[in-house]
Order: sequence, then C-alpha cells, then structure tokens
Amino acid sequence: MLDVGLTTFMILATSLVMLMTPGLAFFYGGLGCKKNILSIMMQSFVSMGIGTVLWFAFGYSVCFSGNMHSGTDFFGIIGNFDKAFYHGITPSTLYSPDKRFPEYIFIAYQMMFAIITPALITGAFINRVSFKSYVVFLVLWQIFVYYPFVHMVWGGGLLAEWGVFDFAGGITVHATAGFAALASVYFVGRRQEKTDPNNIPLVAVGTALLWFGWYGFNAGSELAVNSVTVSAFLNTDTAASFAAVTWLLIEWNTGKKKPTFIGLMTGAVAGLATITPAAGYVSIYSSAIIGVIAAIGCFLAVKFKEHKGWDDALDVWGVHGMGGVIGTICLGLFANSSINAAIPNGLFFGGDGMLLVKECVAILIAIIYAFFFTVLLFKTINKFIPVRVTEMEQTVGLDLIHHGEVARQS
Repeated sequence: MLDVGLTTFMILATSLVMLMTPGLAFFYGGLGCKKNILSIMMQSFVSMGIGTVLWFAFGYSVCFSGNMHSGTDFFGIIGNFDKAFYHGITPSTLYSPDKRFPEYIFIAYQMMFAIITPALITGAFINRVSFKSYVVFLVLWQIFVYYPFVHMVWGGGLLAEWGVFDFAGGITVHATAGFAALASVYFVGRRQEKTDPNNIPLVAVGTALLWFGWYGFNAGSELAVNSVTVSAFLNTDTAASFAAVTWLLIEWNTGKKKPTFIGLMTGAVAGLATITPAAGYVSIYSSAIIGVIAAIGCFLAVKFKEHKGWDDALDVWGVHGMGGVIGTICLGLFANSSINAAIPNGLFFGGDGMLLVKECVAILIAIIYAFFFTVLLFKTINKFIPVRVTEMEQTVGLDLIHHGEVARQS
C-alpha cells in the first residue's frame, strides 16, 4: 500500500532539487559578465532538457538496474539496460517494500542530481567554450563519468560493495564535477578578459534557491521520513551557516579587509557542498565543525588557485571540488553510528579507521578519473568541433554570437 506521507515528502524533495539547477543558472549568470549572461544560464537550463532525455532512454537503467552482489551489472561499474525507457515500471510500481512511494518519484529525484552535476562544471569555463561543443560534452561526460560513479556508489556497484558511503553526493556530484572543472580550465586556458560580477543581487537569488533546494538534496537522500532525515535537514543549514560566517570573518581580516556579500554567499555554498556526503551520518555538533573546516579549506583552495593562475572563473574546483573532497574525508572522521546505524563509526568516534581509508581511496579514484577523462574528452571533441571560442567571439560576447540574443538592451 502506498505511503501517502512519504510519497508527498519525496515529491517535495524532488521539486526542491529541481529548483537548484535554475538557482545555479542565476548564481553563475550573476557572477559572469554582461555579454555572456544568457550563454552561462543556458548551459544550466539545457542540461535539464538533455539530462531528462538521457535519463529516460537509459541513464536511470544503467545507474540503478542490477548490482554487483547478484552479478547482474557490468563488473560493478555500470548497471544494465533492464529499465531502459522505464521498461516494466508503472505509476503504481513501488520503490521497495519498505519505502512505499512510487518508483517514478525515485526516477525523478535521481534525475535532478544527474541534471545539476554537469551543469556545475560550466562555471569554470564561462566565456570560452562553444555551445555546440558543450552539448556534446554534456552528453558524453554524463554517460562516462556521472553514470558509472552513481552506480558504483548508490546503485549497488563496486564502491558500495566495498563499504564506501556518500549520503547525497560528495563523491558522485561535487568531486567529479569539481575536478572535471579543473580539467576544463587546463584544456581551454584563460579568458581574454576577466570581469567583476555583473549582478550581485542575481547571485543572491541563485544562492537562496540553491540553499533552499539543498534541503531536498540532502534530507531527501534518506528516502524516508525519520530521525536521519531530520538530522540531514538541520545539518545542512548548520554547516552552511557556520561556513558562511567563517568565510566572512576570514575575508574581513585578510586581503581587502572588507566583509563582502559575494564572500558570504560563497562560504554558504562551500558549507553546503562539504556537508553533502556526511549530512545523514554526523551529529549536529559535527556539522558545525565541518562548516568551519569547509570555509577554511575552500577559502585556501581558492587562494591557491589564484596563486597558480588557474582561470577557474567561478571557483567550481575550489568550492565544489574541494568541498566534496573535504566533506568525504570528514565523513571518515565524524561518522556516528548513533545518528545512522547504517554506517560504522568514524575515526573520531571510536572507529578503526577503515571507513576513512575507504572514503579517501574512493575520492581519489573519483578525482583522478574525472580529471583525466575530462581532458581526454575535450581533446577528442576538439578534433571535430572547436571547443574554445575565438578571440573575436569573446570580445563581442557569446550571447549575441552563439544565441542571437542579449540579456538586456544597453
């Protein structure tokens, strides 16, 4: 029998996660320059369309059909095609006997994760990549990077069987996207000109939507309504708030010695990204500490990027990539089985350290594979479609050159 309460909760969580991709578009669009606002935002929105088509055709199936334990997937790395085009699933098909909500909702929920993950990467290479090459990249990266890691971690694949945990996407979402972003910067090079954010209030709108949607992103990942759900919900806000305040204080006392709005919002996103893998596995006190660690770690990563001269325009690597890494390591340290009995204790709560080792190995695999495959993918695409736009296109702006539109008339 259908659990009406849980079904309603999962519909709400799915809706919140869906809202994050438009939120990301506003966040990135406000940080970019005026002549590229639409091209930046369109990269996020087109992911919603293409990501949905791929998920319908075979994405959901290869992520969540078959498992390594029963030998019904492909070597624990990718699932099978049993549920391609949602074969055998009807509106009345329940997700599982103990989680009695329609599988259709789980399909939609996980689809929102698949949509936003490649969209995160785009903040690194704004103003430099052609739309045509991005569309090809979007399709292939999702198939060959995102889908395998989802299956390995969440779909009963190799890493899940080994005992790796990732509550809502520190490995599968933020680490893979963040290090793919760094790889894209390595390939496409620097922008012709760097500009200040064109619309900080638009960034604020995007931050608000991301923060709001992140409750569904993290709390919904329990796929139930229980004490773990509540912990994940509150841990999400706590880590984000502690990170935002910590980033603000660091910025206030270094560099220009001014508390900036952009800094406050960047700190919040860093805290949200970092708590993601641990949200349902740690205590509220640990989430506060993780928020502080997130701000310090991601702030230093951004400064390191600036020192090295990497043109990661919107700090995707420093905030999302390093946030995913830091959060996954923190999971190995702060995991608490009294919060969630599904996970062994982390090193700081009496664990033997094996969880930390497994999390570190998994995150290392993710960042190495995502980085090098992304470089290879861009090099391959570039043989057929020029990836980097010309200097003239950068000067005029991609909104007008590629899309024949402008955000506003001057």
